[in-house]
Amino acid sequence: MNIELDTHTHTVASLHAYSTITENAAEAARKNLKLICMTDHGPLLPGGPHEYFFGNMRVLPKEIHGVRILKGIEANIKNTDGDLDLPKYLENRMEIVLVGLHEGVLMPGTKKENTRAVVKAMKKEFVDILVHPGNPAYELDYDDVFKAAKDTNTFIEINNSSFLGSRKGSKDNCRMIAEKCRDYKLPISLGSDAHYSTYVGEFSVVTKLLEEIQLPEELILNTSVDKLLNYLKNKGKNI
Repeated sequence: MNIELDTHTHTVASLHAYSTITENAAEAARKNLKLICMTDHGPLLPGGPHEYFFGNMRVLPKEIHGVRILKGIEANIKNTDGDLDLPKYLENRMEIVLVGLHEGVLMPGTKKENTRAVVKAMKKEFVDILVHPGNPAYELDYDDVFKAAKDTNTFIEINNSSFLGSRKGSKDNCRMIAEKCRDYKLPISLGSDAHYSTYVGEFSVVTKLLEEIQLPEELILNTSVDKLLNYLKNKGKNI
């Protein structure tokens, strides 16, 4: 499987990550990736950068070490209405917007509450990817989530980090999600969720799983930079 990009990476701006964007780009170049998305946590997560960090991303070059850099955010879903910690004036400045549930912001609720929060967030037109939905801490009605993903043209993420211990117990959920995406022909995104540079572009566990379940490559966003850029342009992103 040819992987050209990583949609989910973190820098030292997220205080529980340990590499700079330059170090991440260097690792991406070493692994022959053409693009990485810089998606640090939103400001409500403890240690997350201030909103000014995201507002000033225009100073970053489009390429570092020959790798295209998309300037984005992993925004936190902060309530069951799907509201995010991305200030309104920044919504259209982000080149890519990931959203997810994090215990440092919104504690797990009932299946109905968790599902409502996720679906409401995906209905925001500037949202592109739902991250680590396999986290067992947040029980979800996956049929409702998949329907919302299809209706809103939102990618479902299969998160490689979830298999490596960051969200214990995710393996079975992630496999089920991948199988349902295959059956429903829902496109997916692969995220390394790298918090240190050597994990950028690390998809070995995920790609093995996708090969096992025979998920078609055309459903995988990461196999083509053009596929990602065209998707974002069609959503009105200024990239």
